[in-house]
This record gives sequence, C-alpha cells and structure tokens, in this order.
Amino acid sequence: MRDIPDPREPAAPQDEITLDTAALRVLAHPVRLALLNRLRSEGPATARQLARHFDLDSGAASYHLRRLAAGGLIEEDTERGTRRDRWWRALHRRSQHDPGERGGPDGRAYTQAVALAAADTLRRAAVQTVPSMPDAWFAVSAFSDVSVEVTPAELGALKDELFAVVERYRERGPSAGAARAVVQFQVFPADPAGDPAPDAIPDAGA
Repeated sequence: MRDIPDPREPAAPQDEITLDTAALRVLAHPVRLALLNRLRSEGPATARQLARHFDLDSGAASYHLRRLAAGGLIEEDTERGTRRDRWWRALHRRSQHDPGERGGPDGRAYTQAVALAAADTLRRAAVQTVPSMPDAWFAVSAFSDVSVEVTPAELGALKDELFAVVERYRERGPSAGAARAVVQFQVFPADPAGDPAPDAIPDAGA
C-alpha cells in the first residue's frame, strides 16, 4: 500500500530535468546556476540568505530567483514563506544536458556558465576548505590536472566512464560516517580549436 501524499506538504524534488532551450537560456548565467545548485544541495532558502552566502545584493538575488522560477527550475515554498521573506525550493535534484543534442549558442552559453560556476567552487575550496579540512579528508583529496591525447570519440568514452564511476557511488547510498564531497571534473580539448597535434616531421635525410 502506498502512502497518500499530504497535499499541504511541498512535493519532493524530482530526480532529474533534461534542459530544453528555454532552461538553457535561463541558466546561461553563473549566478543563477550557483543559486540553483545551492537550493539543490542545501534545501529551501530565501533571497536574503542566498545573497548573504554569495555576497550578492538581495535585490539581484531576488531577480535571479524569479528568472529560475520562470524557467521551471525552482518554485516558491509557500509553506515556509512570510510577508517579509519568500522561500524558494528546487524542483529537481540535478540537470541533464547533452551537448551533442543541444549545442548551438544556447548550449555553449550554458556550458560557459557551468565552467565559471565550477571555477568559483574551486576558488572557494582553495580559500575556505583546503586550509581547514580535517587531516583524514585532506589525505584523500585531490586537486590535479591531467592531459591525454585522444580523438573526440575517445574523449567521449572517457567522459562516459568517469560519469559511470560517480553514478555508482551516487546510487549505492551513503555509508556510516559519510559526508558530502565534491567531485568536479572537466574534459575538453587543450587547443581551443580542437586541432590534432601535428604529426612528427620526418628527418630530411631519411
């Protein structure tokens, strides 16, 4: 027998949303992406709370939250809201975007926002997390850059393998003593044009 949800209670966030063109345009801004990620990871919050966390003007935070709501990514949590503060909650736990299906200017603008948000997360880790994390966590943390020589198809396969490993840990559920950790990776060509490395020039005497 399934429990009947209480209509007075806000619905739990759906697992995933596949971003359409409208959502890509809304999220093509690193501040909106950061606000959405915060609501997904930490739960409902007000514009004032989010502005304080991200060092934003509260009016700017409210504007970006309204844009996220218009894009169907968050909604007002009316059970928590007051006349003074409106609470907002995420509608999904994560976003799905396939550059192969939705590339073009909107997909690239969204990806730029993702890269900028990831850079800000790394900056915050360098300033706040690294100096203060417990030794047990520091011993197993990694901040590294690795380059490989691959074709586009091979890079796609590498990306899929990395995602599969992360997904395995996401699906298994937390172990005793577990805490949330950030797993951040990017895969992209080192040459902005994506040109292959030139072949070796044969010896003139050969």
